[in-house]
Amino acid sequence: MQTTQTLSAVSPPRARNISFAWLGVVPFFIFAILFLILPSATLLIGSVQDRQGNLTLGNFAGMFQGVTLKFVAAPSEASLLGVTFPLPFTVDFQSNSIVSAYILSMQVGIITALTGGIFGFLLAYAAVLGGLPKFVRSALLTFSGVASYFSGVPLAFAFVATLGRLGFITVLLRNYFDFDLYMTGFSVISLLGLILTYTYFQFPLMVLVITPALDGLKREWREASENLGASGAEYWRYVAFPIILPSLLGTMILLFGNSFGAVATAYALTGGNFQLATILIFRQIRGEVLQDPGLGYAVAVGMIIVMALSLALYYWLQRRSERWLRR
Repeated sequence: MQTTQTLSAVSPPRARNISFAWLGVVPFFIFAILFLILPSATLLIGSVQDRQGNLTLGNFAGMFQGVTLKFVAAPSEASLLGVTFPLPFTVDFQSNSIVSAYILSMQVGIITALTGGIFGFLLAYAAVLGGLPKFVRSALLTFSGVASYFSGVPLAFAFVATLGRLGFITVLLRNYFDFDLYMTGFSVISLLGLILTYTYFQFPLMVLVITPALDGLKREWREASENLGASGAEYWRYVAFPIILPSLLGTMILLFGNSFGAVATAYALTGGNFQLATILIFRQIRGEVLQDPGLGYAVAVGMIIVMALSLALYYWLQRRSERWLRR
């Protein structure tokens, strides 16, 4: 028996074409390297160096200097945002300005994330699902796109000109309604004024991020629930709200990170009277009296860790929400 073997012709290797589409992302990589990777590397290197450039972990140890942790038999109490809860240990950080700055920044971030998140969600719901005219949605999204980036010195000046002692609203209430806003204890440079200022750029960001999630709620889901006898409240409780809850929580975490890392607005509004973590970093790195760049770099690295955890949790929640909204 003869066996015939057929040899397949080997095609010559093709020249690998370089896609010109990569040119479109070159500016992104340049921007990321110059303004994200290099600054982060500089902070990380500076946080483990002393004034002479020697390697040390003393900067991170200095962040917790004066903090005492003592376990006790009887539980102690801690308070956060007015809520008291028991703890099996006592923590004394009053003498540590760095930990106090972190806690104050987190409190401001949590409060503004909740207020801006709830207010922004209600606005987005009214514009998307509330049956309002279409121009309301267009106007709201346009305003939100501008207001979410309106921060820093211009925003601080706007609030001082509006709610300051001689601000427009303050004078209007005093002259026409015989109501002195500052007699109630309010001040635009107080913690309440800072929270109101932060909320101004927090709720527009909430509107922009949560609107696609509300658009993703399909009409068929509501019709199916109504055919099964569910009321509007039951539809939101058992169908719609569980679907958008990951997006809602993820966006609030994003708002927390947005507030936690803000510095220009707080410094311009209060003149640095509040010891926020970002203001503390500015003073440690660029200060004239109590300057300690290594400690400032260490505090900045701690903030990077908090921001990275917030973004990772936001991304995870968004992925969970997209499982339903993409169907």
